[in-house]
Amino acid sequence: MIKKKDSRYFQEKQTLVASIDIGTNSTHLLVAEINQDLKSFSIKFTDKSTTRLGERDEEGNLTEESIQRALVTLKRFKEYCKSNGVNQIVTAATSAVREAPNGQDFVRRVLDETDIKIELISGSEEARLIYLGVLSGMAFEDQSYVIIDIGGGSTELILADKRDAIALTSAKVGAVRLKNDFLNKDPINIERSNFLTTFIQGSLEPSVRKIKSRSNGNKPLSMIATSGTATSLGNLILDDLGESKQKMHGYKFNRENLQNVLGKLIKMPVSQIKKIPSLSERRAEIIIPGALILNTSMEMLNFNELTISERSLREGLVVDWMLRKGIIKNELNIQSNIRKTTVVHQASKFGVDKKRSEKVIDIAFQIYDQTKNILHTDNDSKAKEFLWAASNLYNCGKYVNIGSYHKHSWYLIKNCELLGYSEAETNIIASIARYHRKTLPKKRHESWQNLISKEDKTLVLEMSLILRLAASLDQRPDKVISSVQIKLQGNIIKFELVPLNRNHDLLLEKWNLRLCGNVIKDLKNLDLKVI
Repeated sequence: MIKKKDSRYFQEKQTLVASIDIGTNSTHLLVAEINQDLKSFSIKFTDKSTTRLGERDEEGNLTEESIQRALVTLKRFKEYCKSNGVNQIVTAATSAVREAPNGQDFVRRVLDETDIKIELISGSEEARLIYLGVLSGMAFEDQSYVIIDIGGGSTELILADKRDAIALTSAKVGAVRLKNDFLNKDPINIERSNFLTTFIQGSLEPSVRKIKSRSNGNKPLSMIATSGTATSLGNLILDDLGESKQKMHGYKFNRENLQNVLGKLIKMPVSQIKKIPSLSERRAEIIIPGALILNTSMEMLNFNELTISERSLREGLVVDWMLRKGIIKNELNIQSNIRKTTVVHQASKFGVDKKRSEKVIDIAFQIYDQTKNILHTDNDSKAKEFLWAASNLYNCGKYVNIGSYHKHSWYLIKNCELLGYSEAETNIIASIARYHRKTLPKKRHESWQNLISKEDKTLVLEMSLILRLAASLDQRPDKVISSVQIKLQGNIIKFELVPLNRNHDLLLEKWNLRLCGNVIKDLKNLDLKVI
């Protein structure tokens, strides 16, 4: 329940919350729109500036130059929020500010000059917020995860599952800190690389020991990496493998991929690394120490593969705000319906008629349940979940244009933010929507080429056929079909449409369903009979 004192935030139709993450290397802004009904949020705007607060004077204080960079950035962020109707700003400063002797002076100065109140958070609190951010954007299975966030001044390692954070740790080793303290010459030689690896191992040892002591040996364990280091390395690995550019959220790579890229980077001077298109100039300066931290962490924790999350501290600040305001009750509530919530949100954003979608889903599920080993071969209901998502979104292309809307639907689904779904799963959902009408897939179609495996293509063919049949029966705003009865007799598949009441002759529905006969014949070699 929303606390009474906080009800003012929700009196207007749109509730916007901004989070500002003041880090060692960069300062980030995120603006999120809160959906009270779905108990979720969507990201409306992001921005960042390289403020380099990790640059210190001889006494370890934040330099005046870095403070000025931060103030300019924060004033700009504040003006954006003010101009765009942001209701609340939540701000956190991490290792650079919390460790500096003049960190509190910086916090007071920001408040005086910008009216932004900064929360100076501890390493464990930073880890907790990172966990909340990752939790809001990935569907956790019934297992444990180690989350790693490599920042400029610290590295957070978190052991968690979908219910709670089991261990929250923070080590004083980060990409900027290593670069400033140890990397004055380039390219670095093998001796320097080995020294850095040993230093990182020593710095991470307490965190790793805590993670290992609290992990359940009988429970599967996977690694998730978040931060600019992880996403930058993901893009470099894509380039190294010759793969086409894709979203980093949900992207997986293994340690061998990482080591191949790291080996090449170490041999390059920074001036050459800065020429790599996917790296910003500042990221190029710290990518090697960041990669060394990630590689060492994977080795110490015995991980051969990890998954990238693009959500982290900034999103965690928004989730924490929602928890404090009573919009969501606990961490498990974030995870309970993450896939459902994101699909429903995207459908609403693109103006999909919810009532009609629910009708189509009902019919599609009736067809699915009655045609196992006839129209589909799904044994674990995984395809049914994709069918549900596609049935919610197949009409979203009408937001662009009614003509060829199935193609527009494919593009919108493929490029929108479907939290909890991997890129491969998003491509499946988009392709089911793409092929629910008109022609069947062709080799030249980008939507067909994007499907990774033969199994994925079979799934798309079968679920798009079911969606095609269900959508063909959606001819009126109101519900007129009570049920669909399906029987297989020889090579004839019979569909009997049962009206909701006797006044419905269902002529429109029967005529449109018969138009699907050629596709059923082509895909399943069955003749369609409509009763």
